Amino acid sequence: MVNLQKILGPLDVFRKVTGLELQEIYNQMLARGWTLGSAQGLKFMHGVIRLYHRPAVRMLEKYWAAERPDLVVSLVPNFNKALFESVRSTLPGVPYVTILTDIADYPPHFWMEQQDQFLICGSDKAVAQARALGYTDDRTFRASGMILRPTFYQPITINRVAERKKLGLDPERPTGLVLFGGQGSKVMLEIAERLSDTQLILICGKNAGLAERLRALPLKAPSYVEGFTSEIPYYMSLADFFIGKPGPGSISEAVAMGLPVIVERNIWTLPQERYNADWVLERSAGMVVGNFRGIGGAVTEMLRDLPRYQAAVRQIRNRAVFEIPDMLMQILAC
Repeated sequence: MVNLQKILGPLDVFRKVTGLELQEIYNQMLARGWTLGSAQGLKFMHGVIRLYHRPAVRMLEKYWAAERPDLVVSLVPNFNKALFESVRSTLPGVPYVTILTDIADYPPHFWMEQQDQFLICGSDKAVAQARALGYTDDRTFRASGMILRPTFYQPITINRVAERKKLGLDPERPTGLVLFGGQGSKVMLEIAERLSDTQLILICGKNAGLAERLRALPLKAPSYVEGFTSEIPYYMSLADFFIGKPGPGSISEAVAMGLPVIVERNIWTLPQERYNADWVLERSAGMVVGNFRGIGGAVTEMLRDLPRYQAAVRQIRNRAVFEIPDMLMQILAC
């Protein structure tokens, strides 16, 4: 595993322009809800990347010349043109692969570029986008979904009633799990207040202040607030449905654990995540609200027909983490 940000650290592209590293900017946007206008922000970011394209390629060429890998696999967006060009010029016989970790691309120049490389896509939509760019069958691989940690496939043998009681929850009450990534989101406060009568598990990530404020809310139904945890499969196993942003990881994790999802899609939604909400509807995996002011009605409607939603989710079989190694071996054998 290689951290691209560390390789390009001496170039310091975004710190020179903004004073912050790219990942830091992204985390602050999510935690504070500063995502309005993110499509225009993405165009600005691509402009900065183009400005530093040649220096980035030269820096990457030095890295490949020293490391000399047999295969290069990218799991990052935005930089695939520079990555491909640097591999091609330094190691012309080495295949270059991009694995989309979004359900679909957000063109132009987000995941897919018009270049002689391989793509691994997790949806029919992404495959169609690849075809439109001229990628042929032998250059395009279709995985059954997004990459998830293998722990999401391991059986969880717990007493659900006892575990809910341990967390102070009613074992017989329908339970929602609310999750907004590793940084949490202040919208979780609005969701908790609007769902005061609904039993919730709220996972706040590294946002300790948010966790404190949630614990202080005078909610009518039992709730459990957790901070940063690696035990997401455990908490999902105690829930009946999921509420969160339409991120490809959180949606895929919830679906893998049998939870139908309720997500939001509007002008504040990150542009690369907007299709994910469409995918939820296409696969009958849950519901999409225009904003979380309507979360109460959405939860009522979902609980009215919960078995149907759960049955639809169980039909979605994502084995990508086990399929992709074989795809990479096939590419190496070409």
